[in-house]
Amino acid sequence: MPAGPDASYKPAVFDDPAFGRAAPVAMPPGRVRRTRAAGLLLLAPSLLLLGLFTYWPVLEVLGQSLILRPFGQPPHLSLGNYRHLFTDARFLNAVANTAFYALGTVPASLALALLLALALREQGWFTALCRTLVVLPLLVPLVAAAALFTFIFQPGEGLLDHYLARLGIGAVNWLGDPALALPSIILLTIWKNTGYYMLFFLAGLAAVPQELIDTARIEGASAWQRLRYVLLPLLGPTLGFVGVIAAVNVLVQVDHVLVMTGGGPSGSTNLLLSYIYQEAQQNLDIGAASAATVISVAALFLLAAGSVRALERGIHYES
Repeated sequence: MPAGPDASYKPAVFDDPAFGRAAPVAMPPGRVRRTRAAGLLLLAPSLLLLGLFTYWPVLEVLGQSLILRPFGQPPHLSLGNYRHLFTDARFLNAVANTAFYALGTVPASLALALLLALALREQGWFTALCRTLVVLPLLVPLVAAAALFTFIFQPGEGLLDHYLARLGIGAVNWLGDPALALPSIILLTIWKNTGYYMLFFLAGLAAVPQELIDTARIEGASAWQRLRYVLLPLLGPTLGFVGVIAAVNVLVQVDHVLVMTGGGPSGSTNLLLSYIYQEAQQNLDIGAASAATVISVAALFLLAAGSVRALERGIHYES
């Protein structure tokens, strides 16, 4: 390599057809700078959009969460918004509702999706038809699904009460009873998301070597043992990914709650995102809404990181 000013030359490689191997070539500094400038120029639109619509909103929310605006006083930096949240009964109720909603939707949706994927993994016209029927709710907008289930849960006149009346069960106020409103929304969520998660499990099952399943069957392993000791370890990466997606959906899907109950009755279906919406749009408390957003995202990040790390301990990666 040349010495002196030329020492800054960076070697490049190219395939030498004569020798079938890469040979080093000195690239002039001017060409290196032009290549880097061209790369940055090509990345500039994406970086601009990423900065404007991702990083800047994140910084804006963080900043707003640290600005306290007392009535009749100038705004100032403070942790008062966070202290207010942990003494606000509405926020604590929204946290409890969100935790109950997550426990009711995530495990049930994942288990049902996995069972359906196992049952419908074989090829054939009947299984293809069944897979299509299971995935159909995915094509229905969440607002439309909420309107449909509002009619189904209509007390006395809805489809559900119509069939329950044939069994001698009287009208039930599914969405007006604080004890039944959130479980009713959980049923809608399971119906809506199960087909979506099933697609991921079908893709994961397609990557499982059939030889391993056949070997376990020949050795006398039962269906449960094949699932427990063969399929689940191989589906670890898929299960971890789908679990994170399901946890994200718990926090970002709120349209059906606003359509069906609006957070009622008596706040029994008020979730974190609906609380944030109420604080920002109805109460005009941007500081509290921003602080609740920061707490929600931080909790989601910790949950996702913990889930992935816990699953990686038992995950088998096929080389």
